[in-house]
Amino acid sequence: MNNLSDSILINAYYQAMRLELNIEFIALLKSEINRRNLAIKASS
Repeated sequence: MNNLSDSILINAYYQAMRLELNIEFIALLKSEINRRNLAIKASS
């Protein structure tokens, strides 16, 4: 995960949510976003 830029990580998270990918994969992305103290917008 360290090789991903912040913007690519956030985009991957949004795409994973949009495509309803595996919940464990989404949780992994969100965990890394939180570890980096990045802000994400809540989806509606």
